Amino acid sequence: MEPHYYNVNVNWNKDRKGIMCSPELNNSAEQTNNCIEVATPPQFAKGIPNIWSPEHLFTAAVNSCFMTTFLSIAENSKLDFISFSCEGKGKLEQVEGKFLMTEVLLEPTLVIVNEADKEKAERILQKSEAACLISNSIKSKVTLSTTITVQ
Repeated sequence: MEPHYYNVNVNWNKDRKGIMCSPELNNSAEQTNNCIEVATPPQFAKGIPNIWSPEHLFTAAVNSCFMTTFLSIAENSKLDFISFSCEGKGKLEQVEGKFLMTEVLLEPTLVIVNEADKEKAERILQKSEAACLISNSIKSKVTLSTTITVQ
């Protein structure tokens, strides 16, 4: 497979915030508002609340990659499910004088159709975390805590 590139541009606008856009996501008339306002989080000096931060985006990258990997593996495995959701929590710590995202806790909730698929569903969730390209690209620990219910 040839390398793929994903372009993201950030422009500072004022204080500790800017606008982040991707030319690939803003290339048609319907997609002109796909930019995201980003800022320093409020835990830091002059941070701004209620705006996406790099720490949120890091956690979101792991969580959304886990979901898309799960959807692919579940489809290929013919897992019959009703719903999937996942809470993600990124842990920021200071280690040896440096700020690091040391862990991302993923808490997926999966609702399946058949009780007989419960073990299969658990295996697919575990495999999805192991195969997630973002999880495999970072040094942060990724922890999975699954909930599977039958409806």
